[in-house]
Amino acid sequence: MEDFNEIVEELERLIEEHNYYGIKNLLKDIEPADLSLILQEFPKKIGTLFRLLPKDLAAECFVEMDSDYQETLLSSFTDNELKAVMDEIYIDDTVDIIEEMPANVVKRILNNSDSETRKTINEILKYPDDSAGSIMTTEYVSLDEDITVEDALKRIRRTGVDKETIYTCYVTKPDRTLLGYITAKKLLLSDDGMIISEIMETNVIFVHTHEDKEIVAKEMSKYDLLALPVVDNEDRLVGIVTVDDAIDVIEEEATEDIEKMAAIIPSDKPYLATSPFEIWRKRVPWLILLMLSATLTSLVITSFEGKLVSMGSTVLIAFIPMIMGSGGNAGGQTSVTIIRGLALEEIKMGDIFRILFKELRVSLLCGATLALATFVKMITIDWLILNNIKVETFPEAALISFVVSLTLLVTIIASKLVGCILPVLAKRIGFDPAVMASPFITTIVDVLSLLIYFGIAFAIM
Repeated sequence: MEDFNEIVEELERLIEEHNYYGIKNLLKDIEPADLSLILQEFPKKIGTLFRLLPKDLAAECFVEMDSDYQETLLSSFTDNELKAVMDEIYIDDTVDIIEEMPANVVKRILNNSDSETRKTINEILKYPDDSAGSIMTTEYVSLDEDITVEDALKRIRRTGVDKETIYTCYVTKPDRTLLGYITAKKLLLSDDGMIISEIMETNVIFVHTHEDKEIVAKEMSKYDLLALPVVDNEDRLVGIVTVDDAIDVIEEEATEDIEKMAAIIPSDKPYLATSPFEIWRKRVPWLILLMLSATLTSLVITSFEGKLVSMGSTVLIAFIPMIMGSGGNAGGQTSVTIIRGLALEEIKMGDIFRILFKELRVSLLCGATLALATFVKMITIDWLILNNIKVETFPEAALISFVVSLTLLVTIIASKLVGCILPVLAKRIGFDPAVMASPFITTIVDVLSLLIYFGIAFAIM
């Protein structure tokens, strides 16, 4: 596509000139995903621009739009226009649109659909939101096992225009029991007289309608599938999940995990389409919880403050932020790595001891490196140059530097072990491991690092 801004500027000029012929020529060759973004730059003219698009392009562009713009267009359509657009959209995309629309718009969509389409839509809507059934399409090519390659190709030509994909065709019995599959490539390269049952693949990877959609996406990624058949409890083929829907699921799950890891309640709306009040509502519960849990650090500092003053070691307080921050960072690194491994199923529950042993070695290396760097930094910069350590003699400065450095070593070890244990434990008891990411672990590590710090300081000094 040409430069986005150039197209928008050119379209703006054509709109001002009322050059509708020029608008049609400008828009007709743009990819639907890009075209939807361009049209959304003109919210007041979007209805007019949309009506200038060819029918097929209009339907594909409509599917790519944000739900707010879809609702605006649907509300402005006549019944005939609505039916014309929805007839060009695949069933799974229609279901996705319906799920985002208010009741009055849904009613209009269903009223302008034929009875067979309404029945299919209602069946898909019955499945749980996170299931394979909710993201499947019923528009696939099915073949009988006893027909010839020639007849199969004729059937694809006759029915394929309305199917979401024709590359993979599924072989079924009359009662829709799944027997196998065959690709369009294999059909084209086989003799016309060969029987489908002789050349079809019988080792079919499939999922059931109530399988978690995240597992479906992982299966498609694992086996590099363009489509995955979905069967009911009696192994009858009811639909397929295509790769574009799997990509959407992966994106949704990744976004959800990122939001949980940042202590935000997941949202299904784009950021710019979300009101400040909704963003506040998603963020403030975790902020309150983390704020309350962070008061534990204040309690620890307060309880040890008197002892530090009596020992004349108040200088140690200056290094608390550095120790807590380093511990939180170390724990966050480990937790993110473990959460990713759990999400990709690279790590199993039985690997906990292997994980602990590996992270123990990593933490020793990281902790020793940071401790050494901290000791050198405190002596050269904090004591000699900046005079942040208010002591007169080198032994005193070295003792304080040793306490801080040793604390950092032990804190790093403890933080990394906590960072690997908590996500696995969360998975074990049925929680989402992403909840145990940086903010939550940081709070735990803050308290832990203070207890370690003051414990070592009182023991040595």
